Amino acid sequence: MPARHVIHAVGPVWHGGNDGEDALLASCYRRSLELCQASGLSSLAFPAISTGVYRFPADRAAGIAAATVVDGLVAAPAVTRVIFCCFSPDSARLHEEALAAFGSPCAD
Repeated sequence: MPARHVIHAVGPVWHGGNDGEDALLASCYRRSLELCQASGLSSLAFPAISTGVYRFPADRAAGIAAATVVDGLVAAPAVTRVIFCCFSPDSARLHEEALAAFGSPCAD
């Protein structure tokens, strides 16, 4: 992976949504932004955390990712670019829709 830094965020395993999974997933995104800010990093890329073998519902995860990142950027002014690296057209669409709800422009 061509990157100067890697932040390893382990997302939650989906157990039906009653075990705090939403908060745990949001924490992955929030803490990554905090680490970038503290390290003076200006950009980062996220996969769709927990939506693979951990079975987190992709639509729910995209909404949490978008909301957490949009909110978290207020406290992380050093971060000027966030990429959601989606490995399927469906995942990309879900993230685009979630970001559109915040008026966030999506670039290809």
